[in-house]
Amino acid sequence: MNTRDTKLIAFQFNEYINKQDIKGLTSLMTEDHTFIDRAGEIDRGKESMTKGWIEFFEHFPDYRNTFTRVESRDDLVIIIGYAYWSEENKHDPVIWTAKIENDLVAEWRIYEDTEENRKKFGVT
Repeated sequence: MNTRDTKLIAFQFNEYINKQDIKGLTSLMTEDHTFIDRAGEIDRGKESMTKGWIEFFEHFPDYRNTFTRVESRDDLVIIIGYAYWSEENKHDPVIWTAKIENDLVAEWRIYEDTEENRKKFGVT
């Protein structure tokens, strides 16, 4: 059961990503937190994902997410926006989803921003 607005939790999680705040990210993950990338690769567990974020930020120190549209449906937050990786890759269109459980992020998933994925989530 969520007591806080699920969109606000997703916004806060993203703010921690953008600030590369490992402590903040960890504080918003469930113990069985799951991360799924665009290729469908899965990383499970708070401890594993904490290490994953540390490595990610080491490899991509300029990485930032910008949200342009956010919707929530019960415990699922659907986000459209783009990722900034570097000056060479400034605008990478993305769809993220966040599953929120007990005011924590249980799953953070990334999808290609395609027409098919937009239809899948009803955000055409």
